[in-house]
Amino acid sequence: MSDTLKERRRLLIATSSAGAVAAAATAVPFIASLTPSERARAAGAPVEADVGKLAPGEMMTVEWRGKPVWIVRRTPEMVAGLEAHEDRLADPASGEAQQPDYAANRHRSINPEYLVVIGICTHLGCSPSEKFTTGAASGIAADWPGGFFCPCHGSIFDLAGRVFRSQPAPTNLEIPPHKWLSASLVLIGEDDGTA
Repeated sequence: MSDTLKERRRLLIATSSAGAVAAAATAVPFIASLTPSERARAAGAPVEADVGKLAPGEMMTVEWRGKPVWIVRRTPEMVAGLEAHEDRLADPASGEAQQPDYAANRHRSINPEYLVVIGICTHLGCSPSEKFTTGAASGIAADWPGGFFCPCHGSIFDLAGRVFRSQPAPTNLEIPPHKWLSASLVLIGEDDGTA
């Protein structure tokens, strides 16, 4: 082989190697940009909430997946009152799949004392406000049992997040997957059936 051919072959190998390195260096950041960022992964990650300081009759809000999640510590009277107005509800038995199976009950929760619910109206995505005061003092109705009121279009929900009949909201408020890690610590976004 002549010296010229040998030089061409070395040059071809060198440029091919340099091209392969450049292609790899370009591909790595491109492929990395296709994976979700840490912030995006955290946005869907489960959230722990400590309810140890939540007094009966109080509510706290935590954020999960960019949505407000309400945790209400219901009093024994609030829990007992859930049965009294079921004839006025659109879906009292939670037949619509707006909750995991373990929350398809009258109180729509694992523990009747605590309601864990996404605070977004199922009508147009507004955020209802708490109206725990019962009766005429609530400003809603003389027979108001306490619950949530969406001021945008007037939908009303009871203290289990169940919608009353003939409201703009078509379904009950959504119950997120959750599980209790201890008596005062709830994990929102994960239960024994989800990962």
